[in-house]
Amino acid sequence: MDKAKALKGLAWAMGVACVAIGVYHLVLGIASVPGEEATGATVDSRERFYNAIFIGFGLAWIWAARQAPVPAAAVRLLTAVFLLGGVGRVLSLFVHGWPHWFQVPLAALELLLPPLYFWLADADERSVAAARG
Repeated sequence: MDKAKALKGLAWAMGVACVAIGVYHLVLGIASVPGEEATGATVDSRERFYNAIFIGFGLAWIWAARQAPVPAAAVRLLTAVFLLGGVGRVLSLFVHGWPHWFQVPLAALELLLPPLYFWLADADERSVAAARG
């Protein structure tokens, strides 16, 4: 698989995953967060609000994946936001300690996937430019 196809596939996967996760959390609220089911209305409201935004984040990835070529600037911006989420988890670790175990692999993805997306960001634009000669 070439880099442009990998970028397009990964952008689609990121978008679909973010939309699905966002819908799950929006519908279930705080009950969707492992170990936090007993938190009150304020945190539930915040969980649902942030996940509506996460759905939008996923839709932005899907939008980017549908462009021809996939815009490198959009991939870099969306990747930076994703990485910032991982940095937020690290800050939380330093302030509050280890979260529920399920959050640890999520943090790993948020810190390990961005270098791949940054590396692939301009692959589709380069592929189109090379085809045009």
